[in-house]
Amino acid sequence: MEYHSLGRTGTQVSKLCFGTWRFGKQSGDTVETDREEAHELLDACEEHGINFIDTANVYGNPNGTSEEYIGEWLDDRDREDFVIASKVYFPFDGWGEPGPNDSGLGRKHIRAQIEGTLDRLGTDYLDLYYIHRFDEETPIEETLDTLNTLVQKGKVNYLGASTMAAWQLTKALWKSEVEGLARFDVTQPLFHAAYRDDVAEYLDVCADQELAVCPYSPLAGGFLTGKYEREGEEVIGPEGARGDLDEQFSEYYVSERGWQVLEEIRTVADEVEATPAQVSLRWLMDQEAFSCTPIVGARTTDQLTENAGAVEVNLSNEQRERIDEARYEEGGRRFGH
Repeated sequence: MEYHSLGRTGTQVSKLCFGTWRFGKQSGDTVETDREEAHELLDACEEHGINFIDTANVYGNPNGTSEEYIGEWLDDRDREDFVIASKVYFPFDGWGEPGPNDSGLGRKHIRAQIEGTLDRLGTDYLDLYYIHRFDEETPIEETLDTLNTLVQKGKVNYLGASTMAAWQLTKALWKSEVEGLARFDVTQPLFHAAYRDDVAEYLDVCADQELAVCPYSPLAGGFLTGKYEREGEEVIGPEGARGDLDEQFSEYYVSERGWQVLEEIRTVADEVEATPAQVSLRWLMDQEAFSCTPIVGARTTDQLTENAGAVEVNLSNEQRERIDEARYEEGGRRFGH
């Protein structure tokens, strides 16, 4: 495994982060990743040298299940060997029906949720605490002041921001500087080889402010693994894969641009004797403007082993440029959805 600094912080993380949003997730009558499977996947992470684990208070059914699975697993290990990230914002149903203060980024909700998260994870602190979304109902000063207190008390080492607009991220960074508060050092946007221009302004802010970028869905929900084909307007994929379980899969990840990028990724994968998934992940790891650590959500240990193999792939500048250019038609116009 390769390691690098998490943005401008002094913490070293593996070049892949393991995402646990499927832990305890109920899809119809099926639990996507149960406790035993979760622990097997975490064992595989440890074996491959992945020390960076991402979760959220609302992952799992009921909410909090993912954190509980991780906490049980960590109980037999040295906590200091791992970098643990969690999140706060969405309504939390793990304590029953959510009340009026059981969501958002107000002081009351954040303080309650950090205690629950630490308890479920069985740890005294988080390495990284993300705001899961931007809260337009709460003054950003209140949110940042509350998070700053968590850092001062040693309950959180670093702060992160997940999906939001570039102007919202810029506003938060400015407020932190003006008020002398701990700032966001890590971001978690939707970002993959077929979805770069869409978040260009956001990534420009990250590059300028030396923020680490930890993309979620780096394989476009599995689309960029190459396991999907198209027959006319239909998308054909393996039974039980995300395209089969998630009704929003086609809307979020399948596009003409995506097919064009996937075709080039497949070509490059053949050239370097790797899989499309490995090439897609390596393309992200090789970002030069900012440190980039993709969050992989493997469902099996075989998938995780394949993902971890991305660190052994070498892409030339020419190959990376071809993947970049696959987003555009000959006239320079970007392929639409």
